[in-house]
Amino acid sequence: MFLVEDAVPEPAFGSGPLLAIAAAAVALLLLLIIRFKVHAFVALVLVSFLTALATKIAPADVVTVMTDGFGATLASVALLVGLGAMIGRLLEVTGGAQVLADTLIARFGEDRAPFALGIASLLFGFPIFFDAGLVVMLPIIFSVARRFGGSVLRYAFPAAGAFAVMHAFVPPHPGPVAAADLVSADIGLLLIFGLLIGLPTWYLASYLYGLWAGSRYMVDVPDLLSGGPVPETKGDEHRLPSFGLVLAVLLLPMVLIFVDTGLDTLATQGTVDGDAVWVNALRIIGKTPIALLITTLFAMVALGWRRRTKADVETLMNDALAPVCAIILITGAGGMFGGVLRASGIGQALADTLESTGLPVIVAAFVVSAALRVAQGSATVALTTAAGLMAPTIEASSGLSSIDLVLVVIAIAGGATVLSHVNDSGFWLVGRFLGMDEKTTLKTWTVMETLIGGIGFLFAFALSLVL
Repeated sequence: MFLVEDAVPEPAFGSGPLLAIAAAAVALLLLLIIRFKVHAFVALVLVSFLTALATKIAPADVVTVMTDGFGATLASVALLVGLGAMIGRLLEVTGGAQVLADTLIARFGEDRAPFALGIASLLFGFPIFFDAGLVVMLPIIFSVARRFGGSVLRYAFPAAGAFAVMHAFVPPHPGPVAAADLVSADIGLLLIFGLLIGLPTWYLASYLYGLWAGSRYMVDVPDLLSGGPVPETKGDEHRLPSFGLVLAVLLLPMVLIFVDTGLDTLATQGTVDGDAVWVNALRIIGKTPIALLITTLFAMVALGWRRRTKADVETLMNDALAPVCAIILITGAGGMFGGVLRASGIGQALADTLESTGLPVIVAAFVVSAALRVAQGSATVALTTAAGLMAPTIEASSGLSSIDLVLVVIAIAGGATVLSHVNDSGFWLVGRFLGMDEKTTLKTWTVMETLIGGIGFLFAFALSLVL
């Protein structure tokens, strides 16, 4: 789910050999991890290296390609996961997660707790990227799961799926915005149809599937965000924070990020001067890492210092980082593998082959995007690359209305969502945060992502037939 900019050299082989190498690399990775129990980080680095050699990336460039993919992914995820873990830890130990969970359950009822978590995530997921939103919501998810029992998937998947749907289908997320620009689709219409298709897609593919997966696969609530013993509160300040304060902590990054995306949209439309100092200043604080940094500082003061000594708060935040270090490294290694696949030309060769199949435009867009997703892992890369590849075909196709163009973008987004697997950094992020092994992650998360992409495409295809 992270964008990695790689210059793709001329492939050393044709499409057939490249696809065979990609399939062999994925099979070897699964064999090492599942059968021989090699640590995922080591296995990903090893298979990335072997894949680079097999695809004849220049020896002098092999390490550079690997580290570029690793570093670019870490640039996206490390700050977000680290700061998000600190926010989550503060919400958990101060009772903020309990307050939000209690309020949601009181409003929606105990039986609809997963639905309440999903609705909250849909709201938070409008401007917040998948990884940042999930990390901030995790302590609430874990708190609700511990309270009512059962598999954590029952509570986590409706929320994680909500973030995935918003990230794929709805502006102002970068994938749909970039794709809309490439195929000249209207952003306002995309927002309307993204929500029109995204909401029922979430209900079917994430909420209902999450309930089923939670009854089928028992996954205990992990202690990942517990971070060790909790220092005592100072004085008699054992009272829980107010719901308003907890909501402010959760909404602050959303508001800041929305300021950035909103000003960007206004600048693109010419409503405001994009070069104005005040616009740039507000956009800086709305960048996701800065927004989470500001939120961390706010939570540290409003939740932490009011109830604990400054030294104890520092200890809590330090303890929050230890459990997520492995997640950050494994996620980076997943980005390394995806980067090698992109640099080898595998994704491009596959897309070129599928583009010439003669399928209807909306179907071809989905298939090309799905192939790119499977080949190189990144949903954003698959979405934007597929849009770029399909743009000449779309331009040459007569009779496509503005709604048709929007539905093609949604079809591309659906293809870019399906079949999240071992070359997708999001696969490792979700699997490790929820304490699942690779086999269980493939059986659950990969299936849910495929349902989201497939159902979203089917809705878009059906609408293209009647509108």
